[in-house]
Amino acid sequence: MTEPPARRLLLVHAHPDDESINNGATMARYAAEGALVTLVTCTLGERGEVIPAELQHLTGAVLGEYRLGELTAAMRELGVQDFRLLGGPGHYRDSGMMGLADNDDPACFWQADVDEAAAQLVKVILEVRPQVLVTYDEHGGYGHPDHIQAHRVAMRAADLAAEAGWTIPKIYWNRVPRSVGEEAFERLAEVLPGLPFDKPGVLDDVPGVVADERITTEIDGTAYAAAKAAAMAAHATQVTVAEPYFVLSNDLAQPVFTTEYYELVRGEKAPGARETDLFAGTEATS
Repeated sequence: MTEPPARRLLLVHAHPDDESINNGATMARYAAEGALVTLVTCTLGERGEVIPAELQHLTGAVLGEYRLGELTAAMRELGVQDFRLLGGPGHYRDSGMMGLADNDDPACFWQADVDEAAAQLVKVILEVRPQVLVTYDEHGGYGHPDHIQAHRVAMRAADLAAEAGWTIPKIYWNRVPRSVGEEAFERLAEVLPGLPFDKPGVLDDVPGVVADERITTEIDGTAYAAAKAAAMAAHATQVTVAEPYFVLSNDLAQPVFTTEYYELVRGEKAPGARETDLFAGTEATS
């Protein structure tokens, strides 16, 4: 029997494209270093706004199927082979933006029973036995119902998995330190006239921006910047990339961060000002 990789990373995201935007460099780095990188995506993003005019006929389940193809292409760019849909493709539907009637759809992820959805994720946790889990904070980074629900499900699944025999040693939330975001937007303002889009984003709209002192961990993914940009570009229905910037359907430019930041919320932090390895201190776990 083949021994499992010594290091195993699990990421839980709401829609295809969230993983590449938030964690693409981290995923590419650890995959290249031989870790098992497992992505669980909770919905297919069936209610996402489509950017290219030639693809705007895609809606609902058809859009979800198309976005699964985009996710597959993105994972190829990042070198990630283990990616799954929570409960299987289409099991939970996109809930739409907060406050819309879409939130009331009984089949949407926002309406899912948290324990039932968490039980689906527990199956993955007990199979993979990750030492590290990455997901969103309790606000889902920016308040999208599916992101909030992904947080709830991931954290509940971690508790249930511990009761079933596997305690995840370290759990992180996606973050961006405010100082880094401010510097990135200052640079964006300087080069914006030369980009194919000309509307600047707003730092407070960037998911997970927090005070610098809350950052426990930074992962230098500079060597994997091209892989992250390519993975983001693979999600063409949702993202337009003009490296090192990108826009979503709101047409507001944001930086592509190739050093990615995290806040450790469960587990023991490695000594020092900031960790530079998500797995630091997990060597004894198997």
